[in-house]
Amino acid sequence: MASAPRRASPGLTRAERRKLEGHFSSADGPVFEITTPRQVDRGALMSRYSRTEKGMRRVFLDEFAPNASRGDEFYARVLGEYGDDSIAELGFAQVAVEGISNIAVKRVEDRRIGLSYLEKSSRYVAWDKKVDGEHMFYREPDIMGSSHADAYVNACNMAFDLYSRALEPMLSLVRERMPVESFAFMDTERGREAPFAKLSSASDIRSAEAAWRSSTKANALDMLRGLLPASALTNVGIAGNGRAFEYLINVLLSSSLREERGIGEAIRGELEPTMGAFVRRSSGRHGIAHQGYLAALARHAPHVGGSRGSARAGVRLAGCEPESRALSRVIAGLAYEQSALPHGELMRAASRMGPRARARAIDSVAALRKNRRHRPPRAFELAEYSFDMATNYGMFRDLHRHRLLTMQRKALGTSLGYDMPGEFDDIGMAGEFAACMEASRDAHARIARRSAARAQYVVNMAYRYQYFMRLNLREACHLVELRTAPQGHADYRRAAQSMLEQIRAKHPVLSRIVRFADMAGPGSGRLASEKRAAQRRRRAAKP
Repeated sequence: MASAPRRASPGLTRAERRKLEGHFSSADGPVFEITTPRQVDRGALMSRYSRTEKGMRRVFLDEFAPNASRGDEFYARVLGEYGDDSIAELGFAQVAVEGISNIAVKRVEDRRIGLSYLEKSSRYVAWDKKVDGEHMFYREPDIMGSSHADAYVNACNMAFDLYSRALEPMLSLVRERMPVESFAFMDTERGREAPFAKLSSASDIRSAEAAWRSSTKANALDMLRGLLPASALTNVGIAGNGRAFEYLINVLLSSSLREERGIGEAIRGELEPTMGAFVRRSSGRHGIAHQGYLAALARHAPHVGGSRGSARAGVRLAGCEPESRALSRVIAGLAYEQSALPHGELMRAASRMGPRARARAIDSVAALRKNRRHRPPRAFELAEYSFDMATNYGMFRDLHRHRLLTMQRKALGTSLGYDMPGEFDDIGMAGEFAACMEASRDAHARIARRSAARAQYVVNMAYRYQYFMRLNLREACHLVELRTAPQGHADYRRAAQSMLEQIRAKHPVLSRIVRFADMAGPGSGRLASEKRAAQRRRRAAKP
């Protein structure tokens, strides 16, 4: 039985307790939430732990309650005079950026440490709406002021027009091939799934139809997203700490693209009233120097190999160490925390184990995993894989969300061709799809003569994109099991399945830790997920 928490703030007067109200969730307990409204004060209060023996609430009463500027003063002194960046991680903000292109939003989301994102989805939201009679794509100022403006606008409009016209035919095709009558749904009267035609409850029928409509719409939008140009405008929410926001601002301000620089300025301006102490350096001497450094990096890349690439479409395992050595690393890691030996000695001992004993060590851990949320232990981070990827840009956007890996990517272009879903043939629009891709390629070639960075805006998401991923087996397990799920997009399901097949070919024993990958053919879209969501909604609605 847990012991009662001790009183952490003895001796507080009634007046002091009143002063703590609205700033801390409790005046007494050793565990409490910091609720003081200003982010800068929250961060400064936590920072004071390292330099005082007092509790936080006493520090607040002694230093912050009498001085409303105490937090600002603290950060100005510590960040400005000592450069202790870690304390900038103690302030938190949530920022929304609306009307941002799919070029700029990926630049923002490249920042994987200290920031979290949620973006408008191309799977659940149709992109066929107009604003003031115009399709929603970014009209890049330098392009619009050039002789290529008409080619750019015409290519983007052509893509959005076809997307809008194909929406209903594609939805009809998907629903014709996936009729609601061909699926089973929860029959609440019998307590089990039953074919749609056997449902008798009106609420069960409504729930089944809603799940089917949502799932088939997602499938149709999946087919269409390749038409969208990278200039398509989206919305993104960003949550993170002050240090990460400062770095994001510096990255954006170092960009050659006007849009990205403007977003960096806007984020800094919006954060100034609440987190000014955290992000103010981005406009000072150190911030400007940092931005110059980031801008210079691209100009100083070494010239290695030829100027013409030989990338192939698809997924290719570019490198991993022999399984015998990787097994020794992982087995040593599994034993390390329970052993008195250092890692080097454990590796030598693991290397002397026979093949069956090494396989049993992996299998015994793999057997403990009962579902994909049971992540492999950290020892599996000691096996690593490098992949050369050339997939369509739409699919890249899905894999780009994974964080615990190294990803490097090139500028978006048209040289690797594009992927067209076969369903465009079925709805009689394959020729229009190809014409749309050709218009984008032509506009890209013209704009790229002056700026490859700006030319990216006109490239459709169907075009193949070259990037590089290095990840450990623990993250590969998470990525593969998540992205091969039947409700996933067909493109990234195939890519994740290929990744696992190639890992298994090189590391047949280690790859046994990946237990919940779905290696079957085409999935059923999001229907299973929508059915589960409908069941949860119904349970929540019950009194």
